[in-house]
Amino acid sequence: CIVPPMFTYEALPHRVVFGIGALSQLPDEVQRLGATAALVLCTPNQVDIAQRAASALGTKSVGVYPKAIMHVPIETAIAARIEARRLGADCCVAIGGGSTTGLGKAIALESGLPIIGVPTTYAGSEMTPIWGLTEAGVKKTGRDRKVLPRAVIYDPLLTLTLPALLSATSGMNSIAHCVEALYAPDSNPVISMQAEEGIRALARSLPLVIKNLTNLDARSDALFGAWMGGACLGSTQMGLHHKLCHTLGGAFNLPHAETHTIVLPHAVAYNAAGAPGAMARVSRALGVWSAVTTSIAQDAAHLLYDLAFSLDAPMALRDIGMSERDLDLAADIAVQSPYANPVPVSRAGVRTLLQRAFEGTPPNTFL
Repeated sequence: CIVPPMFTYEALPHRVVFGIGALSQLPDEVQRLGATAALVLCTPNQVDIAQRAASALGTKSVGVYPKAIMHVPIETAIAARIEARRLGADCCVAIGGGSTTGLGKAIALESGLPIIGVPTTYAGSEMTPIWGLTEAGVKKTGRDRKVLPRAVIYDPLLTLTLPALLSATSGMNSIAHCVEALYAPDSNPVISMQAEEGIRALARSLPLVIKNLTNLDARSDALFGAWMGGACLGSTQMGLHHKLCHTLGGAFNLPHAETHTIVLPHAVAYNAAGAPGAMARVSRALGVWSAVTTSIAQDAAHLLYDLAFSLDAPMALRDIGMSERDLDLAADIAVQSPYANPVPVSRAGVRTLLQRAFEGTPPNTFL
């Protein structure tokens, strides 16, 4: 790429431990924080791994809190904050995907407790200072350095139980982070390189993961791509794609990763005319996948659609619980306080985008 004459890059203070078996380093990371009372967070279906981690911490753990749920309802956040205070926790270990990391951030937002992230999906939330809370059907987000995990442990072994569907959609979610970073108003050459490499790593690894869920090399590659995606998301502003997904998740309780997967090609088509350089980089990165397929699509939106289709991911909002009668309301919410975007956000354009995503049709260029 051609380096612009002036740009600003501010690195976030990340500490990452990456590798097969890296979970064994958890006690050392807790000790490194000077913590002595770690509360291990998880969703109800990940209690086993959370209890394993708590056992490894021994007396440095005050227990497991297995009540993380999608989109972090404010009631869930309040209950977790109360429990952390009751137990005298001095740090949180968030084991899981975006829901668990989000709960850890909700606790940290109020208390400032440090977080150690241990992702088991490709969500990328563990690399960002972005928090999200859902209250009265509206998902609100913000940025605060105190919710940024102090350390992140990436262990590909923890992703081996991630089913094919969640592997695919979680990976597409991470690709979305990279895509929006490429056309964010505060992007820069460093972030753009990370974003393109993140897309490339995920595009080449996800088909291999779906083909063989125990392929550790592919799992490692996908987890690396997710790291890049999260780092990009944490360093740049979000655009229309994320605004739509936050709206659909918070107001209609649609599953997070699946929503990202479905909306992404249509959001990219919406923004294509306003960010040709970013679209060229997306297409170039996706070339590692498209070169070995029969796809004839060349533009970024169709390549993303074809990649998701090849992974047997859901392609239509109607297939994940969205009602057509709610599309008007979703459009109304989405255009309120819009995120920064390379193309002006109009209510009519958003409503058309949502209709296409609802039906699952291939993306069309917005003019």
